Amino acid sequence: MEFTKMHGLGNDFLVFYGEQQLPDNVSELAIQWCDRYFGVGGDGLVFILPSEKADFRMRIINSDGTEAEQCGNAIRCVSKYLYDHRLVEKTDVTIETLGAGVQQVTLQVEDGAVKTVRVDMGEPILDGLAVPTTLDQQPVLSQPIETSGREFTFTAVSMGNPHCVIYVDDAPNFDLATWGPKLEVHPFFPRKINVEFATVTNRQRVEMRVWERGAGPTLACGTGACATLVSSVLNGLTDRAAWIGLKGGDLFIEWDERDNHVYMTGPAEEVYKGNIEI
Repeated sequence: MEFTKMHGLGNDFLVFYGEQQLPDNVSELAIQWCDRYFGVGGDGLVFILPSEKADFRMRIINSDGTEAEQCGNAIRCVSKYLYDHRLVEKTDVTIETLGAGVQQVTLQVEDGAVKTVRVDMGEPILDGLAVPTTLDQQPVLSQPIETSGREFTFTAVSMGNPHCVIYVDDAPNFDLATWGPKLEVHPFFPRKINVEFATVTNRQRVEMRVWERGAGPTLACGTGACATLVSSVLNGLTDRAAWIGLKGGDLFIEWDERDNHVYMTGPAEEVYKGNIEI
């Protein structure tokens, strides 16, 4: 199988095009191929498949073999792949996702290649049970959560996949490796959770680090950046449009009052191509 290594702000994937469906042993392949020592290395596998509802369909398999409902960085990579490889000629493209339905992307093209991608990420889900959490609240704001003797407070947001946003004093230097995996599997979260640790710089900027469900620490998370902006607005900490600073770079996130949709703008890059035996 031919793959293309791509990343969105360092959140990296093996992208596959041309398959009609996922391989039967895709979970095993993801674990093997995403291994950074004995495989190609990546945060996940991304398959671009045919769709009956949109221009194309995207399926994402995390590095631990589980499937992700949505990924903001992956959808930007898919969009760039489709245009740069001349699979679409238009700059407005629709991508079907597992957890967030059909999403509209707008491509900014320079010199025949995609430079940035703006994605309509849809409406945030704020009902606690729908995120899902075990909490029958809407929204879930400043909710205490305790693990291993330490208490945090979080806001729950789904962007087609579940997130809990926790505010800390120094997100870039926070001990992500200790607390991320503990919170990911907390009993509050029946399908586990993506955990964002955030520090508000001003009303137009938030620094954030992420522990991704099924992948661990990554350099960037597009849905996590969207959830962080929504959480920050709900908590009165930022304006409805702000830059989210991730370890791999910045994303611009807007929560539009007119349609209640969240919009994400950021880059995607192609690194190299290769072939791998199945």
